Amino acid sequence: MNIQVILTAENFAILFKAALISLSIALVSALLGALIGIVIAFFKLSQNRFLKIIGNIYVELIRGTPMLLQILFFFLGFPVLYQMITGSYLRVNIYICGIVAMSVNSGAYCAELIRSQIINIDKGQFEAGKTLGLSRKQIMRYIILPQAMRRLIAPFVSEFIMLIKDSSLLGTIGVVELLQQARLLGTTYYNYLIPLLMASAYYLLMTICISYIANKLERKLTI
Repeated sequence: MNIQVILTAENFAILFKAALISLSIALVSALLGALIGIVIAFFKLSQNRFLKIIGNIYVELIRGTPMLLQILFFFLGFPVLYQMITGSYLRVNIYICGIVAMSVNSGAYCAELIRSQIINIDKGQFEAGKTLGLSRKQIMRYIILPQAMRRLIAPFVSEFIMLIKDSSLLGTIGVVELLQQARLLGTTYYNYLIPLLMASAYYLLMTICISYIANKLERKLTI
């Protein structure tokens, strides 16, 4: 088949829309994952034994299982569990299901990133806060977290980029993201190579642009 038949403005536009879907799913998942990560990180750092156990179980469970399994659990397993408990049928929205699964997965990794940065802050910072008469919560809010967050820009960007690429797994539950759209184009033209190369170009464009913006932001904040 003539490659020019596939390399059309219409097909690039179709893949562009799919790339925006991948990007938006990854962005929402990253934001929710960061919020989950903050909560779980504080659970793991808590002096409350019960909260610490919950945090540890969450992180080990999520990090110890594949994201694809988690996606399939929320898509196939959770409705069954819901029906067993309530007796009612739950209709799952594939996009919400995908975002929830990716957010839960990202939350575990973000929790470890946040926890590691907090414990790496010089202990003298805590002592200085106590000297100023600040409570533990105030020390965390005004001294420790601002410093930790600046250091977390690069790791969070890496996690965001991973989520963009991992969004390709959502094609297994019917989400027409970038890679799935490339597969559909391949089926249409009986040629998978060119659509996959086009999708690769979009993935590279997104990740390179995000990395560039993040590097500029990181330099600005560290000045």
